[in-house]
Amino acid sequence: MRIVLNGGHMPGMDPGACGAYSTEAEICRKVMESSARLLRDMGNEVLTVQSDELEAIAGAVDGFGADIFVSIHCNGAVTQAAKGTEVYAMSEEGYELGLCIDRAIVDYLGTADRGVKEGSRLYVVNQTEATAVLVELAFITNPDDEWLLNERTDDFASALAAGIIQYIK
Repeated sequence: MRIVLNGGHMPGMDPGACGAYSTEAEICRKVMESSARLLRDMGNEVLTVQSDELEAIAGAVDGFGADIFVSIHCNGAVTQAAKGTEVYAMSEEGYELGLCIDRAIVDYLGTADRGVKEGSRLYVVNQTEATAVLVELAFITNPDDEWLLNERTDDFASALAAGIIQYIK
């Protein structure tokens, strides 16, 4: 299977959402790289892309001939009470992929389940030929979620990879 993983935002250029002591871009990079290693070890071809240029990301996905595209993000909110994992998808296949990833993260890490939501307005989800989802791992602006994102980064990566593999099967 040909898979593209996109770490949201760009370390050093665009931090994305910020928590009390970490940035979305750095966490997404770590999860992307760890998930890619796991997926490659299972025999998949994996391309990783981290860029602020949405057109370049979509172009890389289609240029690679990806079957699956997952954009990895950390959510942020004005209130610290917002927490949990959610996934955005556009197609029926994307919804199924999103369910597998959402369940894996929620079951493995115990994050609040915010479900799979309609994501056709999201450029990276609607501008590629691949089955595509955007995953919000957890809220970096929630103290408990931020702790999980930093202290259990490899567990997020494992759960993400497990969700993708579950979908493939």
